[in-house]
Amino acid sequence: QVQLVESGGGLVQAGGSLRLSCVLSGRTFSNYAMGWFRQAPGKESEFVAGISWSGDRTSYADSVKGRFTISRDDARNTVYLQIHSLKVEDTAVYSCAASVLLLETTRAGYDYWGQGTQVTVSS
Repeated sequence: QVQLVESGGGLVQAGGSLRLSCVLSGRTFSNYAMGWFRQAPGKESEFVAGISWSGDRTSYADSVKGRFTISRDDARNTVYLQIHSLKVEDTAVYSCAASVLLLETTRAGYDYWGQGTQVTVSS
């Protein structure tokens, strides 16, 4: 049974930075591509960033390019999302997900999900 646990969310001022972490347990982490999604209040879930199982390919939503960086540490079974220059519109619950496919950008491509961590950006 794969389990994903996110951490690192919180309340931050606009312009600040955060690093989100997501630990996978129960299976071999290096077998999975990983992704981050977010859902703001009243809005649908959206893809934020993804990284292939080998770590050599990444993908980002246009709205976060240049500000968000996804990375992985297979030794720690962890995927990270480094966020810089936070904006109020980045406020959302951020969830990580694991996929057995190469690199997915839609929810349908992911097999396992974490519960999410809240990121709130104040103006």
